[in-house]
Amino acid sequence: MGLFWRVLIILPLFFAYVNCEYFTYPSRHTGKAELAGFKGPDSLATDGGGFFSGPLVVNDDVTATPGNQGGTTEVTVGKPGDDILDASLADGNDGVGKANMIEAATTFKGSWELFLENGGVSAMHLILLPKINQALMFDATVWKISKIKLPGPPCRHVEGTNEEDCFAHSVLMDIDTGKLRTLRLKYDTWCSSGGLDINGRLVSTGGYNNGSDTVRILDLCDTCDWKEYPGALANGRWYATQVTLGDGKFMVFGGRDFPTYEFVPPEGKKNTHQDVVDFKFLVETHDPVENNLYPFVYLSTDGNVFIFANNRSVLLNPNTHNIIHEFPVLPNGARNYPASGSACLLPIILKPNEDRRVIPAEILICGGAPHDAYEKADLQRPKVFLPGSSDCARLDFTKRNSKWKILNMPSARLLGDMAVLPTGDVLIVNGAKTGSAGWDDAREPNLNPVLYKFKTDGTGSKFTVLNPSNIPRMYHSSFAVLPDAKVLIAGSNTNPGYLDDALFPTEVRVEKFSPHYLDPNLAMFRQEIIAEKSNNQLKYGQKFTVQIRGNGVIDQQKLQVTMYSPPFVTHGICMNQRLIQLGILEFNKDVAPNINDIVLQAPMNGNIAQPGYYMLFVNYNGVPCLRSMWVQILP
Repeated sequence: MGLFWRVLIILPLFFAYVNCEYFTYPSRHTGKAELAGFKGPDSLATDGGGFFSGPLVVNDDVTATPGNQGGTTEVTVGKPGDDILDASLADGNDGVGKANMIEAATTFKGSWELFLENGGVSAMHLILLPKINQALMFDATVWKISKIKLPGPPCRHVEGTNEEDCFAHSVLMDIDTGKLRTLRLKYDTWCSSGGLDINGRLVSTGGYNNGSDTVRILDLCDTCDWKEYPGALANGRWYATQVTLGDGKFMVFGGRDFPTYEFVPPEGKKNTHQDVVDFKFLVETHDPVENNLYPFVYLSTDGNVFIFANNRSVLLNPNTHNIIHEFPVLPNGARNYPASGSACLLPIILKPNEDRRVIPAEILICGGAPHDAYEKADLQRPKVFLPGSSDCARLDFTKRNSKWKILNMPSARLLGDMAVLPTGDVLIVNGAKTGSAGWDDAREPNLNPVLYKFKTDGTGSKFTVLNPSNIPRMYHSSFAVLPDAKVLIAGSNTNPGYLDDALFPTEVRVEKFSPHYLDPNLAMFRQEIIAEKSNNQLKYGQKFTVQIRGNGVIDQQKLQVTMYSPPFVTHGICMNQRLIQLGILEFNKDVAPNINDIVLQAPMNGNIAQPGYYMLFVNYNGVPCLRSMWVQILP
């Protein structure tokens, strides 16, 4: 009998091994572009070569598991080994201390799928829109070209010329089917900013040229298109950052040549210069080659605004406009554009019947480049590509005595992205190892994502190298966390236009990455949210119920419920990305066969969770549910 069970266990693993194949994507597009690319102002095109002249050498310093299968999977009880990804959040100071470990574990290091061969546009900007489950992707009108045309007139009149541009520069993509719907833009969105309002609409600000002072709104319907309000902002906002406050209002910070900030006016209204606030901090953090554009800006749980630019950070009171605290300088180079590290707000952890006066909030900043990296790569001939930063720094900005805690990543990275996963861990993905942001200014694509464990038991590394993609995602790459807990990966364009014959071609392919927790052998832990029996409109501080269906007996200690606000992603910055772990008040087992009710407490106020739409995930044993549920927090 023992032999029978051994054979039964080993056979599936054997067949999985012999049938796996390592699927590779071509390293460049086949065929030629429909048009030669950008033919606009000379100031936007730079010399320095960078055209494809031989085989693309991919990253080979980490060996992928054949078939991206990540090795044999096991479910363990007790303390996981050093080479196993612990699928939990543990208690303890900075993740170290007595751990309450969740016991599902896996050696699976993720898998990639090519979701769409042609997404129409190269996704310089990307955001998942609530309710309609479509990803909005757009780049810039300045190129006058993309990989998808508008379905018919009217075409866009190119300002100052007699030309008409009949290409689409903005699309909505169904995240399940890949179906595309083109949208029309008149005012240039190049290097713009944005965020979702309380009703789930995208409010986008700034851009280039005629779009720099524009506010745009995209509503949620099958036929909705952009509404554009040029002149709504008092200053031009090119490479600026937009943040949502606790009352749902927006602020927008910085932008090239404007070290200021302003509140975004209501729809149809216009700001005047009296609405602009000078911000000396952005003057002080400006290097000769900037390094403070697209500052990292997050709402603190106390209502203040945390701003990081270059290597310095402050807390700003948005009501008095006073800087109330400055934190220590972060060493080892610059972090913002064009040095272009990436950052995210780490999970905000709430307790049942939350009554703490201050809820901790931490930022994680990873990668970047030396202060002179852009000068060497973009302005010097021949180009020199300096190594990027390999450190990650973490700071609790609710504590006035807080200091940076610095860790080393497995490899250097700039131009990357940081996706906060439903479990609270962080996926560091995309980017390069050397150079800077800019046209043809980076080399050595970093093809391997890295998992950063938000909390561990203190026995292993906080970083795990995952299986690589075969598509370089360099400058202008983007991501979106999806309701099924996969991560959408898109974009990459190091060229001033759409080029197929460059060293790094303009990228329109769209991928999906399945993180470690989507190991098929952990599928038994995936719960199903019964949306029609769950509350999807929440009030601050009030109780609400989520009903789940799953097989087997559920241990409440292994349940985790999180709410995730989809970010506006561009240039390595994820505006308003926020994950909140909710306190579980009650767990009512077996209200029906295999059905359980979870009673939760909504966040206490808008400083913890701004009003609007969130994806609610139920994780069990560190494995997300089959599909999240959209919930709306109302004031």
